[in-house]
Amino acid sequence: MKELKKEFWKYMMFAVMGMIGSSGTILVDTFFVSHRLGPDGLAALNIAIAIFGLMNGLAMMIGIGGASRYTILKSQEHHHKANQTFTLSFAMALGMGILFLLTGLYGSSWLAQCLGANQDILSLCTTYLKTILMFAPCFLLNHLFMSFIRNDGSPQLSMCMMIVGSLTNMILDYLFMYPFHMGILGAALATGLAPTMSVIIAMIYILLKRNQFHFTKISFHLSQMKAIIEPGLSSFINELSSGIVLVVFNLLILKFAGNIGVAAYGIVANLALIVLAIFTGVSQGIQPLLSRAFGQGQDQDIQYLYQLGRYVVFIIGLCVLCIAYLLSSHLIALFNHENHQTLQLLANEGLRYYFIGFLFLGYNYLMIALLSTTNQVSSAFGLSLLRGCIGIIIVACLFAFLWGLKGIWLAFPFVELITMLIGKLKFRYGMLASNE
Repeated sequence: MKELKKEFWKYMMFAVMGMIGSSGTILVDTFFVSHRLGPDGLAALNIAIAIFGLMNGLAMMIGIGGASRYTILKSQEHHHKANQTFTLSFAMALGMGILFLLTGLYGSSWLAQCLGANQDILSLCTTYLKTILMFAPCFLLNHLFMSFIRNDGSPQLSMCMMIVGSLTNMILDYLFMYPFHMGILGAALATGLAPTMSVIIAMIYILLKRNQFHFTKISFHLSQMKAIIEPGLSSFINELSSGIVLVVFNLLILKFAGNIGVAAYGIVANLALIVLAIFTGVSQGIQPLLSRAFGQGQDQDIQYLYQLGRYVVFIIGLCVLCIAYLLSSHLIALFNHENHQTLQLLANEGLRYYFIGFLFLGYNYLMIALLSTTNQVSSAFGLSLLRGCIGIIIVACLFAFLWGLKGIWLAFPFVELITMLIGKLKFRYGMLASNE
């Protein structure tokens, strides 16, 4: 178990650092846009980035699902089938990326309106969406390569890909928005070039033949595509939920507090992205080890990894909540360059209520990853659907009706708590083969 514990910390730390680097891309955009374009720019950005939930969700569904399938096949010595899984995953990611690109070219204005942009910020949203979606193939392939490289035994490189992309975004954000005065176009262009750099690093890695996965001849069968999608389906719902929550919350908050309320939620949501990245990193870091243990039938290793992960996410959640209460004013001030008092008050209240949910979310991510890896796809999907789609929409609308803006902030922690309790019941009464 000592060696397994060492592997857990290695994979988890690299995955967490990589995901923080990835989420930092949007956070940096938020920082520069808030300083250069004020509350309107911040509101436009918050509405436009909802598309990342869908795009990243599909990318992670294919990347994590394909990589999980690859690791299981590889651990069972089915090397040719493992390579077929990689090649088919690559083709699926590239195809979806092209569809997003075409949507950006011909439907970005329509998409911005569907996401909730009003006339005051429609042009800003449209510009951001059109530019970002031009790079959609790179976004999807970036997630794919990171998942396979991490599962291929190189979590360090997967992390480096994310960090290089984030540093690229940070530097270009400054250059495009300050010396070049490109506005929100510059922010979108910098964000799009970030995964492009990561994909270039991955391609060099593959061309140098450092990888154990390879392109091979494939045929497109629905059964093979289903085998890739199923293990990553819960990851898709988890990521998609971020976009759904953004859209639902934006529309509700727009009704109660206007564009300034949406801007306040933009600050809360983007700070939350960093925390979500940490929990996603924990679940992604543990996933290759769970897949290997499941493929080899090592039930004790699965139990040990779950218990270790549970302690980690609880400590992280507690630390995050303490930071939200102690430093909320300072964190919000970073994005409130104009010192807008209403924005400061709304975001401060939202941060303190919303972040209660992170006491429970880490456990939910861990449970869903465990269920997905051990082929309990329907249970994982059910929990993901509850917390990410059905539950949050119903509760947010109900709480908004009952308690207004405060109810909207509290919807997220309430749904995460309910999901955690249901997840514990599933675990305790037989959804897993072993005892807690």
